[in-house]
Amino acid sequence: TTSMFKLFCVTSRSLCRKDFLSRLEEIARAGVDGILLREKDLSPTQYRILAEQALDCCASYGVPCVLHSFADVAAELEAEALHLPLPVLEKLEPKVRRRFHRLGASCHSVAEAVRAQTLGCTYVTAGHIFETDCKLGLPGRGLKFLTEVCQAVSIPVCAIGGISAENLAAVRDAGAAGACVMSGPMTCEDPVDYFAALRRVL
Repeated sequence: TTSMFKLFCVTSRSLCRKDFLSRLEEIARAGVDGILLREKDLSPTQYRILAEQALDCCASYGVPCVLHSFADVAAELEAEALHLPLPVLEKLEPKVRRRFHRLGASCHSVAEAVRAQTLGCTYVTAGHIFETDCKLGLPGRGLKFLTEVCQAVSIPVCAIGGISAENLAAVRDAGAAGACVMSGPMTCEDPVDYFAALRRVL
């Protein structure tokens, strides 16, 4: 059913024109299904400080907060969810992988998605599906790619890259369990309106 389709926000401080933590709170309040704190440019110490604030903020709204890239920080904070680029996940010890209730990896091919599932991921992101400002000039991998990934694994697949109200229904119909959006929630006037518009499409 459509209500099962999930909307996730991937963060990017650099795109955020307002105070980042205020924006995070607005997004959590908008009833998003999860927030991925993807701030790869920070040092582990800086990321840890931000992660503690983000985890608190998300917890107060009952929104899952997924830490990104910094496996050591996630383990130290006893976070429940971690998302990694596949090459980083490959290097993670199995006992560390098993610490997380939710473990995700960014995948750019069917083989990568299958590999992520083998490594114990509970979901994967597949992208980028459509052309996006974040990957300027690179054509999206498209809906056929998304369908192939969804058919190759038994874990939920979240589409990422250029997702908008215009193509969201097509993403769902291709078999995705959810979609990740980044620039929209970071730059829109009002996250509540933004996510309501996406939900209306579904």
